[in-house]
Amino acid sequence: MRPSLRIAIASLVVFSLLPTSTMSQYGYDHHVVFDNSLTDHSYYYSQGSVVAPSALEIINGKFPIDDKIFFSPPNSLRLKWKSQFGGDWRMTLKVATRYGRRFELSGNTLFLRCFSETELSRDESPLIALQDAHGVTTSDIKLLGALEKLPAQQWVQIKLPISSFVPIFKSTDEYKFDARRLANIFFVQRLDDGKEHTLYIDDIRIGDEAPNDGQAPATPTGFTAKGYDSHIDLIWQSHKDADPFSYKIYRSWDGQNYAPIGVQKGRLTRYVDFIGAPGKTAFYKISALDLHENESPLSREASATTRKMNDEALLTMVQEACFRYYWEAAHPDAGMAIEILPGDENLVAVGSSGFGIMALVVAVERGFVTREQVVERMLKIVRFLKKADRFHGVWPHFLDGRTGKVIPYFGKYDDGGDLVETAFLVQGLLVARQYFTRNTNAEAEIRGTITELWKSVEWDWYRQEPASDFLYWHWSPNHAWHISHPLVGWNETMIVYLLAIASPTHAVPASLYHTGWAGQSDLAVRYRQGWGRTTHGDHYTNGNTYFGIKLDVGVGTGGDLFFTHFSFMGFDPRHKKDRYTNYFKNNRNLALINRAYCMANPNQRVGYGENCWGLSAGINGGKPIPRDDRGTITCMAALASFPYTPQESMAALKHFYHEHGNKLWGIYGFRDGFNLTQNWFEDVYMALNQAPIVVMIENYRSGLIWKMFMSNPEIQPMLEKVGFVEDPEVN
Repeated sequence: MRPSLRIAIASLVVFSLLPTSTMSQYGYDHHVVFDNSLTDHSYYYSQGSVVAPSALEIINGKFPIDDKIFFSPPNSLRLKWKSQFGGDWRMTLKVATRYGRRFELSGNTLFLRCFSETELSRDESPLIALQDAHGVTTSDIKLLGALEKLPAQQWVQIKLPISSFVPIFKSTDEYKFDARRLANIFFVQRLDDGKEHTLYIDDIRIGDEAPNDGQAPATPTGFTAKGYDSHIDLIWQSHKDADPFSYKIYRSWDGQNYAPIGVQKGRLTRYVDFIGAPGKTAFYKISALDLHENESPLSREASATTRKMNDEALLTMVQEACFRYYWEAAHPDAGMAIEILPGDENLVAVGSSGFGIMALVVAVERGFVTREQVVERMLKIVRFLKKADRFHGVWPHFLDGRTGKVIPYFGKYDDGGDLVETAFLVQGLLVARQYFTRNTNAEAEIRGTITELWKSVEWDWYRQEPASDFLYWHWSPNHAWHISHPLVGWNETMIVYLLAIASPTHAVPASLYHTGWAGQSDLAVRYRQGWGRTTHGDHYTNGNTYFGIKLDVGVGTGGDLFFTHFSFMGFDPRHKKDRYTNYFKNNRNLALINRAYCMANPNQRVGYGENCWGLSAGINGGKPIPRDDRGTITCMAALASFPYTPQESMAALKHFYHEHGNKLWGIYGFRDGFNLTQNWFEDVYMALNQAPIVVMIENYRSGLIWKMFMSNPEIQPMLEKVGFVEDPEVN
């Protein structure tokens, strides 16, 4: 098993049946298959094929995108074909699948909006078929369904009952098509009429056929706009009693002529318009829509002007935007971070929430929100944690935000304590304990509850046996040590050993740092060789040089860059060293090696370079070795490395924002990652990756979070026990 379970599972797609709320942000995701493409030219989640003499427009093997004709702004799918005798064509639209997509589609009808440049008869239309996640495929039916023809130059909604799609194999119960788990929509050649046709397809949904009362939602209120360097934030108020299904955003350059530029999911009350340059003024209005596309009157006008921002202002902008993930998108009952958005709205991530707590502290210090607001949020968090499931004081990987019960997301054995996620959480809690020190009842409760929780974590239990040389990742009340994953460095788990040794109540011997984390035993060596497939660093220390940069500690070229972040968001590695290395210097070299690999670009990935670097775990991340290089840049990797590589990280920030901001920058800052080789930008945010950007930029700017964590009275004695000594070398 690799050093991080999250690496091993990041590519899994897990489905479960969830109750749907058709009038919420998550309801939108339970219904919409396609509304627009984040990428230009072609749609990533698609695939086209053609057999001559038929013809089919395909761009990069995928569905073409059109930004001139659309129903749901700013673009649509363009299906352009000619069907000839003896030929064939097929265009496959895929339902976007990725880690964390647990929601299922809900409804009894497939809805499509179609637009034809010329009149299209029912017999001339393509065929359409469906396939679910289990591979059950339906027979083809005519795309226009009951319509005899599609009129020219007019958007028409086509309604195809799911019951009209009959599974090809229907003789046994095993072959039942499940529309909730729709995976592919096939558009297929029908008659060989030899004519060129162009059909625009948009606003594809699964939903229920229901009467339309024709009544539009209320007009959004409180609409404002704020300009930044190259983008404008739009904000409005939600209607809690009658949330719309979606919003439509209109823009004008002169304050008179408005055109639609985008849509936003219901209950999200923020939108980003990336204009691309400073010194531009834009005017906006928005409307609210229901499931039937009944549209409210437009809101009052709001306008803003972009402005040139210096480096300090850009850093603040990035921190504030990424912080919003933990403020605006937190679970309403737990106050803690959701694992991924869009995703399961009740899947609270324990370790990521520890990172989020540190981001809350930054937010107070930077004035993004008030101290009183964050104190209220912290009370909600610590009260929830006090009641939540724990296993010998250790929280699980995921909690249900409604109940505090464990969610065994990764299988039945994942139903107990997760020591690594707990360590990440405790790291954040200890930062908060040192920050909220005012003499108020609320802050006293925060400090007292955190101390109680910290003392209750039984780190020593997770040795598995009293004489064990290792700490172990998991324990389950039902399956005990079945997973049996020892914590062996170099990876993200250093903080586990540091906290376990520092514990005031359930400490482990300091020797475990050297026998477990930095262990030289056969088990530890085999472990490192198993995931690294190399002898470089298999004894913890490395000593090799990569791209002219020496690496003291690390397997191979060092692995994912989050190894240099997750344990060091609170723990300050500056001006100290153990018997193996100075970790600030080692982390800096890891980041420089990562960047140098991207500059060398042995796999010839598109976009890699001195300003476009950062390989680390994410939705589709990779490592700085050809074998594990998928071409994906994870934004957090370079941006959370600011303390180690400030100039290089700033160059990456500006590159991400200025060169790719129209695709990468959203309501919660930078999206998770992108792959220019595949023309792919991931339209999600991960709790594990947003907060490290906030926190590590702050550690670079002021050292705030490092100061708070290191001021805990248990930390310095722990360092002395481990053998850390002062390092006079300037970091």
